[in-house]
Amino acid sequence: MSGFDAVGAAYSAHSGSARGRLRHDLVERRLLAELPGRPARVLDVGCGNGEMTLRLAAAGHQVTGVDPSAAMLAAAADRLSARPDLAGHIELVDAGLERLPFDRERFDAVCCHGVLMYLDDPGLAVARLAGLVAPGGLLSVLAKNRRAIGVREALAGDYPSAHRLIVSETDRSTGNLGRETRGDAPEALDRLAAGHGLVPLPWQGVRIFHDHLDDTWAPEPAAYEAALEVEWEASWRSPYREMGHLVHALASRPERGRP
Repeated sequence: MSGFDAVGAAYSAHSGSARGRLRHDLVERRLLAELPGRPARVLDVGCGNGEMTLRLAAAGHQVTGVDPSAAMLAAAADRLSARPDLAGHIELVDAGLERLPFDRERFDAVCCHGVLMYLDDPGLAVARLAGLVAPGGLLSVLAKNRRAIGVREALAGDYPSAHRLIVSETDRSTGNLGRETRGDAPEALDRLAAGHGLVPLPWQGVRIFHDHLDDTWAPEPAAYEAALEVEWEASWRSPYREMGHLVHALASRPERGRP
C-alpha cells in the first residue's frame, strides 16, 4: 500500500461526496445493527481519514483507528479535533496490517474497509483480522466485488473498457483513486472467515445503482434518502447485490462453549 499518501486528498474528497456518503451510510447502518447495544471495543484497520471511526464513536463505541499512512492519520486527527466530545472514545495508531500491535488484545468488532483491494492475496489479512475478534465478536470486511468488475465502466458508457474487463474475467480494474485494485468474491471471503472459526453472516452488495455516477452527483436530501433506501433494500437481494461495486462481508465468532 505504499504511496497511498498521494491519493489521500482524493479519497477525502470522494468520502465527502454524496456517492461516497452512500457507501458509508450503508456500511454504518449494517454495523450498528450487528454491534451490541452496550459500548463495544472496535478496531478499525485501515481507518483512512477516520470516517467510520468517528461514526462508530459517535454511536457510543470505543474505537481504535489504525492506518499506515501518516497523511491519513493526520486527516483523522484533524477531524477528531473538531469533535472534542469524541476525544475519549477514539485512539489513533500508526500501523499497517502486517504489524498490528495487538497480540494479546481482542475486540468486539474488527473492521477492515477498503483495504483488501490493495493486497494481492486476502488470505493472510483475513487470518490476522479474524485472530483479533473476541468470542461473540464481529468481523466486518468491505472489499471490491470481483463479480461486478466491468459494470461501472459499462454503465458509464466506457464500452471498450467494459468489454475488455468482462471478456478477460479479470479480478482487477482501475478504481476511483486511479490505482489498480483487486476484487474478491463474497463466497471466497466467507470461506476465509469460516476457515478461522468465524460464522459468516449474510453479505451485502454496496452501491449497486449509483456507482457509475461521479462525485459531482449532488441530489437533494429527499432524493438522497430515497436512493439510500433503494440501495439498502437491494443490497440484501440477489441478483441485485451481485452487481454492487463493493461487497460487505461479515462474520461472527461464536461465544465460548457454543458451536
